[in-house]
Amino acid sequence: MSNFKRFATVALVAFIAAMGGVFAGRALVTRLAPPETELHAILHDKLELDAAQRTQIEVLEQQYAVSKRALEQEMRADNARLADAIMAEHGYGPGVQAAIDQSHHVMGELQKETLQHVFRLRGVLRPEQARKFDEAAVKALTAPAE
Repeated sequence: MSNFKRFATVALVAFIAAMGGVFAGRALVTRLAPPETELHAILHDKLELDAAQRTQIEVLEQQYAVSKRALEQEMRADNARLADAIMAEHGYGPGVQAAIDQSHHVMGELQKETLQHVFRLRGVLRPEQARKFDEAAVKALTAPAE
């Protein structure tokens, strides 16, 4: 086998492994239940909200859904840019690194938006409800990984 064929084979195997890692990592991360899911369950099922609170929370959740959807679309676009960079560089080059950095930036923005949403929800609660909500938030964020 010539040196070029060896190089091409190694590059192809490395590319396939990198793409597999990216897709496997994304699949695993998206399957984990985010802490806000548990908080929403507690919010709606355990805190005995009154009608005014339910109305305010519904508005907040609709607003959050819009911003979350936009950030998720941006993350999908970042994934496409990462795939393009991997195809172009066939390794961990500057384009791949830049695409990863951009993806991490948007992930951070989603995390910030989620926490701001959680605090806006908390602001609707009465003191005893807020205490229970806080306990659930701490539990959700510090639970051991399964």
